[in-house]
Amino acid sequence: MADFYQNGPIATLHRLGDPDYSVLEEELNALEAPLTLVLPCHARDLTSSALAGIIAELHLARFIGHIVVGLDGANASTYELARTLFLRLPFPVSILWNDGPRISALIHDLKASGLDLGAMGKGRNMRLCLSHTLASTTANAIAIHDCDIVNYRRQLLVRLAFPVMHPDMRFEVSKGYSARFSNRLDGRVMRLLLTPLLQAMEFLPGFEESTGPLRFFRYPISGEVCLSRRVASAVRFPSDWGVETGMMVDLFRLCDSSRICQVDIAESYDHKHQLLSESDPDAGLNKMACDVTLCLLRSLPKSGLEITPTALEDMQQRYSEIASNFLQFYSADARMNLLQHNQSEEKHTISLFGKSIRRAIDLFLGSPVAQESSISCSEIESTLPGFGNELVETVSCANP
Repeated sequence: MADFYQNGPIATLHRLGDPDYSVLEEELNALEAPLTLVLPCHARDLTSSALAGIIAELHLARFIGHIVVGLDGANASTYELARTLFLRLPFPVSILWNDGPRISALIHDLKASGLDLGAMGKGRNMRLCLSHTLASTTANAIAIHDCDIVNYRRQLLVRLAFPVMHPDMRFEVSKGYSARFSNRLDGRVMRLLLTPLLQAMEFLPGFEESTGPLRFFRYPISGEVCLSRRVASAVRFPSDWGVETGMMVDLFRLCDSSRICQVDIAESYDHKHQLLSESDPDAGLNKMACDVTLCLLRSLPKSGLEITPTALEDMQQRYSEIASNFLQFYSADARMNLLQHNQSEEKHTISLFGKSIRRAIDLFLGSPVAQESSISCSEIESTLPGFGNELVETVSCANP
């Protein structure tokens, strides 16, 4: 995105033209404190061409000191496949077999101590990886990105990590964003749910001081983020598909806005696209929309503020109106860029998201407080001292 527009209290670091990212990479290579990269991964990603491309690019990333892979949905055979793939890399790699007997036992111990990491999913995976990273490395910067990025290039990680890694930059959080398009506009959850929903929430009590700052991010639900060690230890986020949303909301509790930036990390970005799953509220974008909305509602302050059912119904109605009005903008944008745009399909998606929002409202009215699984690594360590070290020992075992 070749522009230099700044919006709000956080810095936007643009991609202007086609700079030689290798200059930035060499600066990172020269630093004494290397990066730890966290890769939440599902077993189904192991045989994908996307992951093969990511691993090939990471081979040459000398600024990485350690990679921590969180592996979900794996049996013994697919765990061994993961070892074969990742242990070829030329730096230390730790693979957390999250469904293996040893980590499953640790999760059980934590639950018995009163903390529930939640069901299997990206949020639980990231939390385990961060706990392991904090216990096993001295990394001052920890980056996270997904394993399904189809057009991955190493410069994505360079641009994401540079603002936190380089001492001259003084940022504690770097959030990645990029244009989401192929032969059409992609990014449905961002365009058709989150952007209009945040506008619809503006009149809810406590919005400005809680979820309001999300409006300054171009893609707050992206999977790419780099955190300082301090922030990684203290940040809270849910275990469902609201993980990125919850993390971004909590960052403003931890950091002054001047220490947070967003970075244009790629000319374009393509990844695995989820199905709408309109007939199944527990799958696909149907569930994602509900989880994201519920996370936003639960992030609103509760003390002394009453969020009435009527206010939430008004919010839902406003969402539908705002989202529908945006359709003409997206249609014009697609036309100017010679992209396909199916307006009736997008109207249908907005209708589905409206039902997901209604479901989230009902869940919120029944339980307005975030679940116990929205906990930080430091809170885990306080409840069960040595949990991170136990994870490290588990991963170092020959038979985890």
